[in-house]
Amino acid sequence: MELSQLRTLIHVADLGSLSKAADRIGIAQPALSRQIRMLEEELSVRLFTRHGRGMVLTEKGREILEHATRVMAELEEIRATASDLDAPLKGRIAIGFPPTVADILSLPLVAAFGQTHPQVELRLVGAYTGHLIDWLHRGEIDVAILYDPQSARSLRSEPLLLEKLFLIGPPDSGLSSGRSIPFSELEGRRILLPSTRHGLRTIVEQCAIEAGIALQIAVEADSYATLKDLVRHGHGWTILPLSPIYDDIAAGRLLAAPLTDPAPVRQLVLSYPADRPVSRLTRFAGDKIAEIVADQVERKIWPGQLLRKA
Repeated sequence: MELSQLRTLIHVADLGSLSKAADRIGIAQPALSRQIRMLEEELSVRLFTRHGRGMVLTEKGREILEHATRVMAELEEIRATASDLDAPLKGRIAIGFPPTVADILSLPLVAAFGQTHPQVELRLVGAYTGHLIDWLHRGEIDVAILYDPQSARSLRSEPLLLEKLFLIGPPDSGLSSGRSIPFSELEGRRILLPSTRHGLRTIVEQCAIEAGIALQIAVEADSYATLKDLVRHGHGWTILPLSPIYDDIAAGRLLAAPLTDPAPVRQLVLSYPADRPVSRLTRFAGDKIAEIVADQVERKIWPGQLLRKA
């Protein structure tokens, strides 16, 4: 078994295609195909299912990919340990974000890597917390920002932020950041929210119970772009953090007001897998994410209370 075979396995699994992997690595497709075939023969397992649209890992292939990813991460860590601590890092890293966070952090995070460690290959993954936890366990991503992963005890998590949620209305709604709205006043209004599989929906419904009201859920939409467009055109009200709609609030396309009695909040954490060491590259990503979050809070783009110790 050769490291080049493991590297090929990782790239083909990531892209789902030999041709795309060949373009990424800069090696002819037949050579990559031969590496996969030789690895399958040596391990006596079928790693991929081939079909017209590409290649999909088998169940055994997914298990082997986890080990291959860890081997390559350890190799990069050995190289990093032996190199100058101030030298630019190399390697690949996959970072997971919930939908409300991806738009805020992606640009400054990519810029930070480009400035400090330009040879690092970044993979940014947007998904709901449940999917991100599963991918952390399987080794498909190295670090993730999660919302309230109370059941994820197998992860090493560092609290980042206690994020405030706001009532969001159309431009003619009269909402103001200086005037709080009691949660009970949401009764009877057309409310637009994500589906029940989304953690934000659970928080909002719990607040409704505490306020003693029943919410009128007029529309369910798991896309934040859809929610804000529906609100902007007068189809109802929603409850969101301000960070992903900061530009819309600043431009007056949407209005926002804090909610009270109760005030909905949710905790944001930075999570790493607990079953393998955190590499220097992954630690850099986590520290840079924390710095960006702190900067956004200080600039009042991201309302909330910082929880991570400096």
